[in-house]
Amino acid sequence: MIKHIVMWRLKEENPAEKLELARTLKSKLENLKNLIPEIVQIEAGINIIPSEAAFDVVLFSLFVTEKELGDYQNHPEHIKVGDFLKEIVSERTVVDYEV
Repeated sequence: MIKHIVMWRLKEENPAEKLELARTLKSKLENLKNLIPEIVQIEAGINIIPSEAAFDVVLFSLFVTEKELGDYQNHPEHIKVGDFLKEIVSERTVVDYEV
């Protein structure tokens, strides 16, 4: 199994607008489970304790193989979410590991 973890910092500085963007992103990410069969599990979370070290949104997803992770990453629906992310994100970090 492959775990895929991604964290984002959002560009928006207004707390209410940032929260709304984070909620929209969470919904878009979690909806991918209904659209991409390679996803075994997916969960997005919104940070609740602000700090300079914290990211705003985190994604946890699980795939059976690296190939299925790659298929997910190249899926048109994932690419649509990626386009949305490019508009709202200032920083991204990622880790993929085998369990």
